[in-house]
Formats: sequence, C-alpha cells, structure tokens
Amino acid sequence: MAASVWSGYLTFGLISMPVRLFSGARSSGISFHMLHRDDNVRIKQQLYCPKDERVVERSEIVKGYEYAKGEYVVIEPDEIKKIEPKTAKTMEILEFVKSSEVDPVFFESSYYMMPEEAGRRPYALLSKALEDSEYLAIAKLTMHNREYTVILRPHLGGMMLHTMYYVEEVRKVDSFGRPDVELKEAELKVANQLIEALASKFEPEKYYDTFEENLKKLIKARIEGGDVTEIEKPKKMAPVVDLMSALKESLAQMEGKKKPAERVREAQRESEVRAVAAGEGGGTRKAGKKRSRTVA
Repeated sequence: MAASVWSGYLTFGLISMPVRLFSGARSSGISFHMLHRDDNVRIKQQLYCPKDERVVERSEIVKGYEYAKGEYVVIEPDEIKKIEPKTAKTMEILEFVKSSEVDPVFFESSYYMMPEEAGRRPYALLSKALEDSEYLAIAKLTMHNREYTVILRPHLGGMMLHTMYYVEEVRKVDSFGRPDVELKEAELKVANQLIEALASKFEPEKYYDTFEENLKKLIKARIEGGDVTEIEKPKKMAPVVDLMSALKESLAQMEGKKKPAERVREAQRESEVRAVAAGEGGGTRKAGKKRSRTVA
C-alpha cells in the first residue's frame, strides 16, 4: 500500500476513530531535462549567494519572509511546529451540508480516507449515514503547513476527503454569467435533442491524453532514427449566423451515426500521430535534415 500523507483522529460528536489519508489523484506526464544544446549534457542548477560570491549547500539554507524590500524575518521549522493547530492530529466534523449545495469550484485535491483497525466500525457507520442522508461532512485539517477546510463524502462504501479552496481563493470574473440574449423555445428544444443524442454514461477510462501519447511516439521514433506524422491543424471556425439551422443540421448529422463512446474514440484517434521510418514522407521534420537522438 502507498504511504499515507496524514494520520490522526476523525471526531464525530463523542465518537473518534483513527484514520489515514492516501492521495486520491495526481497529475502525470512526460518530463524533459534541460541539456546543453552543444553536447546534450544535462545542466546543473546551483544555489548561489551573490553576497558571498559562492555556491552554498542546502544545509546552509533557511526560510524567510520578506516583510519589506530586502528585509526578511527567518522562521525555523521548530517554530512552525509550535504553532500547528489541533487539527494537525485531530480532524473534527464541524457541520453537515447537503451535497447539492456544494459548488465543485471549491474542490481542490482528493484523498482516500481509510480507518485503522480500531476505527472500522464508527467509520462504516458514518459512511453509511452520509450515504443514506445525502449529506456531506465539513471538517478542518492541518497538513503540509496549512489548515484546510475539508469535505468528507461517501464513495464506494468508504469515504473520500476533498480539501477545499477558501472563499477568498475562488476567483471572480467580471461579467461572467448568462449572456443577455433572447433564446427561442424552438432553439432550446433542438439543443436539448442534440444533448440527448450525445448523452452517454460517464466512463472516465475511455478518455486519455493524446498529446502525451504523441510525445511517447515521437520520443520512440527519434530514438529509433524515425519520425512521426504531423497533425493537421484545424481550420478557422466561421461564426454561426443562423443558430437554428446549425442546430438542426447538427442533429441531422447525429442520426444513424456512431454512438457517443465511438465518437470519443474517433475524435481522439484524429489527434494521434503515427510513426514513420527514416526517409519516409509525412514526418514532422523536413527531409534531408540530420536527426539526433534528442527531442527538439
């Protein structure tokens, strides 16, 4: 099992249960190293003190807050430890709210919350009660040098924990909202029909990052001395003049066509590259140009 990112107690009235948190999701992708173009050697980044005019070791580094231009107050790790709230080890449920009232814009990161052996029964009880009532629990939790407001929700018989953005962290965009335009009932009717034609069950496993897959193919092709085909760029879209006609034409194209799941696969395939052998046409690099074993 993966290492937990937090361990402590979840309290619910006079009930407490030992729990652990495990990361529920994380971004992944291909990373590149920075190389010296002339010889493809990986460069080194050093910590340099301009006052002493020398490279310093990490053991010489401290953290400081700039309270005025060029003026810093140094904060040591043990000082931070002293001011940790109680929520660093105990997560108390503060209230329960209806799931329909929580806007997803407040969700930040997701974690699996799992009970220790001594907390299995109260954990199961709370999870089932939340599931039956359609309520979410709100609590406070400190980890990674920050106190979070968190939401607990039932999921597949267990409970997920989501850290939340605070209100002041959720940005407001001027003029965001419903445009001040008049919509016709007939347009809404056809738009709803178009939505139904594209409606499908949510299956996240059918979606993937075509850009990352293309990067993998490009890297493999370059290592083998080959290349990949170039993706055809989309044409500039013309503004819709007759909305109703465009809706009807879109709906007509849906009739008898591929099911939504097949449309997803086809759309992703259209953005995929294929490998081409050295000297074969259609690659991303011009013919005759010397190839190296690095990705441009």
